[in-house]
Amino acid sequence: MNDEDFQPGGDRFPPTRRSVIEGVGSIDAEERERALETLCAAYWRPIYKYVRLRWNRPAEEAQDLTQGFFVEVLERELLKKFDPKKARLRTYLRVCVDSFVSNEDKASRRQKRGGSVAHVALDFAAAEEELGGPVMDPAAIPSPESLEESFEKEWLRSLFSLAVEELRELCNARQRERTFRLFEAYDLEGHDKISYQQLAKDYSIAATDVTNALAWARREFRRIALERLRELCGGEEEFQREARATFGGNAR
Repeated sequence: MNDEDFQPGGDRFPPTRRSVIEGVGSIDAEERERALETLCAAYWRPIYKYVRLRWNRPAEEAQDLTQGFFVEVLERELLKKFDPKKARLRTYLRVCVDSFVSNEDKASRRQKRGGSVAHVALDFAAAEEELGGPVMDPAAIPSPESLEESFEKEWLRSLFSLAVEELRELCNARQRERTFRLFEAYDLEGHDKISYQQLAKDYSIAATDVTNALAWARREFRRIALERLRELCGGEEEFQREARATFGGNAR
């Protein structure tokens, strides 16, 4: 394996990425767009599913509302009103979504407004498939408490999915495609019968090479996920709290 398998420091909490809260409020247009895209990439799927379930909206209307919400974030500077001492960012955004949908209903002025997040691929078809169908049965819609829990799980799923894709890109850039395939087979697919020995046999490598590759991939995945998590927190205290809740252990 490459020497990078043995590089230390993969468990440090990275301070490298700027918070989306700072970015969305930046006077620099490119920084605002980057921050909004980061926010959208992490939250569009949880918000879309939440609107479909909590507000029982048809798919097309929920898509419109989801895109419109992120424009609302910019237009009304919603992140400037966020206080990390009172709530987590995702809790604040979920409450803002409720307010946004309610206001849109009262004004009857829904419209296509997704231009500001055009660079983020919103795969509504895939999200809809995960929901299980285009029509929501009101009797099957979870309770408000369950919906809040579902929103939390979707947010975490979104965070990890973004981290996996970034890890894939990193492995491709470093010509470590096999490392990612090992990580995918053992950690993501997680078949009960898979083992280090089986992977070593499948790839015609030593079991120690499998161990080293997976250790590197896990460190990088954790680092990437923490970097994205830091972006999506309102400050260091919230980040430390969220990081411990997500990964356990100490925050340093």
